[in-house]
Amino acid sequence: MNLSSDRHLGLFSLAALLISAHYGLGFVLGTAEKALSVGAAGSLYPLCIALGTLTLLALARFYWQQVDQIWTVLGDRYGSLVKTLIALMSWLSLIGIDAVQIIAGAFILKVLSLPILPSMVSLALIFLLISLLPVEKAGVVFKALLIFNIGSLIYALLTLQGLPEYASIAGQFLPSLNDVGWGEVLGVSLSTVSLVMIDMKYQQYVVQAKDMPTLYAGGLLAGLGFMVLALLPTALVLAAQRSDLLPTDITGKEVIPYILMTIGGGQNQLLGFLFILSLVVPALGIGSSIIRIQTKTILDLGWFPVSPLSRWLIALVNASLALIIALKGGEIVTLIASFYAAYVAAIWIPFIAYLLTHFQVYTFAKIAVQLSLVIGSLSGMVMLIITLFFPQMALWNSAELTILVMGAGFAILGLFFGEAIALLVSVPEVEEEI
Repeated sequence: MNLSSDRHLGLFSLAALLISAHYGLGFVLGTAEKALSVGAAGSLYPLCIALGTLTLLALARFYWQQVDQIWTVLGDRYGSLVKTLIALMSWLSLIGIDAVQIIAGAFILKVLSLPILPSMVSLALIFLLISLLPVEKAGVVFKALLIFNIGSLIYALLTLQGLPEYASIAGQFLPSLNDVGWGEVLGVSLSTVSLVMIDMKYQQYVVQAKDMPTLYAGGLLAGLGFMVLALLPTALVLAAQRSDLLPTDITGKEVIPYILMTIGGGQNQLLGFLFILSLVVPALGIGSSIIRIQTKTILDLGWFPVSPLSRWLIALVNASLALIIALKGGEIVTLIASFYAAYVAAIWIPFIAYLLTHFQVYTFAKIAVQLSLVIGSLSGMVMLIITLFFPQMALWNSAELTILVMGAGFAILGLFFGEAIALLVSVPEVEEEI
């Protein structure tokens, strides 16, 4: 479908879709996990999503006019290698997001006294099975439950009389960042803001805005909406701590499910059950949707025949990789931002090179962009693997910043090395013409 021929999204529809693209269990449970240990600074990640959404407006006209996804735009100019590598890096980044859904789902079920390991394996299997079913219409149910989840968080906050905590976060946020460390602050901020600006989930909605004023207004409304939502999980955790609602041995990943279930009267009460359902079901929808997107991405590369067997095997590999990362564990925000960083480190330098050409500032040679993407992708993936399994090797106490600096640094070197090669190769040709 040509998205430019389907430009129908109004102000509120666009804003709602942009918010739905990043508001999920990683957003809620990841924020709460950080808030349990660092207070108001726990809202760093969701506030960066808000900032990224607002910063995206600088590229809004470009996306709206180009229509095609980044891998198509760059691939058409720099060749199939570039298109393939960007698609693969997008596929890689989704492994981490799917792993987060498995982790989040398992800790939600832990509140119901279900063991974590069997829950993770079961959720990965369920994600796999749902991804292979024609359940697109179920997306309406998943989104409706996400809205119900926002309502349940607000209800819990009001029940705990947490509006003072909510109001105080803005003033406490910057001072509380001292408890996080500059490396992590910089790593999470750069990777998240940069990812949102080139996020293909966002772009698919941006190009469907009915006109430019709607696009700018919708993006602004979505950014402001994220700012409001960014403080909600943190305020709920702070209010629960003030009310002595939380057990001393509770972990950050289960704090929101525990609060909602307690406010709802327990798992045997209808409201408590509905609150837990509002968390678990969207995880199933998001997790299965990600595997479906990953499977389609690999099949679109044309490496495997499009058949039921290929679809099954590719989906199985996708689910298995997500399960491996989930079993490795770690903080939700760190996991998300690390996979963001690998994608950003590989894509942003070639994308900047394209933008410089597009706006007639400077034209980099095709080989320079190709070399930048290859080296940036490889270094980003290598650093991602190293920091995932050997976190002590991260520089500046930040896996995200390590991946960004190493990946983007080598991508820049590749760009200028490739440009130098192109210039040297062209010199004899010029001399011969003279």
